[in-house]
Amino acid sequence: MRILLAEDERDLNRIITQKLTSDGYSVDSCHDGREAIDILSYTDYDAVILDIMMPGADGFAVLRSLRGMGKMTPVLFLTARDSVADKVKGLDSGANDYLVKPFSFEELGARLRAMIRVFHGTAQNELIVGDLVMDCAAKRVTRGGREITLSAKEYSLLEYLMHNAGIILSREKIEDHIWNYDYEGGTNVVDVYISYLRRKIDQGQEQKLIHTVRGRGYVIREGEKA
Repeated sequence: MRILLAEDERDLNRIITQKLTSDGYSVDSCHDGREAIDILSYTDYDAVILDIMMPGADGFAVLRSLRGMGKMTPVLFLTARDSVADKVKGLDSGANDYLVKPFSFEELGARLRAMIRVFHGTAQNELIVGDLVMDCAAKRVTRGGREITLSAKEYSLLEYLMHNAGIILSREKIEDHIWNYDYEGGTNVVDVYISYLRRKIDQGQEQKLIHTVRGRGYVIREGEKA
C-alpha cells in the first residue's frame, strides 16, 4: 500500500517513514502542507497521514483540498492537541481517524490497517483468494496452510492484488501504488516482481491465482487450473 506522510517535524517524519517502510508500505513524505496538496493533486494513495500544524497549509486545509478533488482516500490526523474539541473538529472535518502525539508505532500501524480495511470494505484483517490467505496484522501469508516467505515489496504487491481481487490492474497502476518517487529501477520492475510472486504462490499448484491479461495488466483470482 502507498502512503503519503505530511509531517513538519523532520526527525519524526524520518522515523515514521522508516517504520512504515519496514512494515512493507511504500511511503512518500513531505514537510509542508502546500507540498502535500500538490502531491495529492496528481498521485493517488491508499492512506494519508497528516500533521495538523504545518507550514504552508495546515492539515485541515490539506484535507479540504483532498476532498475537493473528489478523493475519499482515508486520512489520519497527527496532533499534539488532545482536547475533545480538537478531536471533534478533526473528525468532523472529514478525517477518518485521529492520533495524539506521542504515540506508539504499533498503534499507528493498527489504525492504518483499520482505515484501509474499512476503505476497501473488508471486515477483518485477513484477505482470502481461494486457498491463499494473507493476515495483514501478522504480515503472514499461507497457501493451503503452507507458509510463504515474501520480501517486503513482494508482500506489498500481493496485498495490493488481493485488495483488488478480480480487478485487472495495469502495470502503471501497480507501479504507482507500490513504488514511491525515490525508486530508480528498471521499467520492467512490475513484471519482475510478478514473476517472483508466481514462483512462490503458483509454482506446483494445480490452480493458478495470478494471471496476465494481455495488453491490460495483471489480476489475482481463483477458478483457473493449469
